[in-house]
Amino acid sequence: QVQLVESGGGLVQAGGSLRLSCAASGRIFSINRMAWSRQALGKQRELVASITSGGDTNYADSVKGRFTISRDNAKNTVYLQMNSLKPEDSAVYYCVVTQRPYDYWGQGTQVTVSS
Repeated sequence: QVQLVESGGGLVQAGGSLRLSCAASGRIFSINRMAWSRQALGKQRELVASITSGGDTNYADSVKGRFTISRDNAKNTVYLQMNSLKPEDSAVYYCVVTQRPYDYWGQGTQVTVSS
């Protein structure tokens, strides 16, 4: 079993920045993909960004140029730097870690962007 602990959410004004962190622990052998997903109230869950073990990244069009995903393999930690935040970025953000064949989800951290 893999446990995930997220941190860094909160309330910020539009145009501001936040940095989310997610640390994985437990029975870790070889983490493959690490990602951030979000779900706003009344909307479908959206994959925001992902990063492979080799460092290849992928972003949703809605966050390209504003968000940056990174990972520290030695610490089994993934980060999401969020800049130029918009009210539409408000959501619960979930860390998702893949250690094949399973996906593990964090408990979620609330990000609220005020206009």
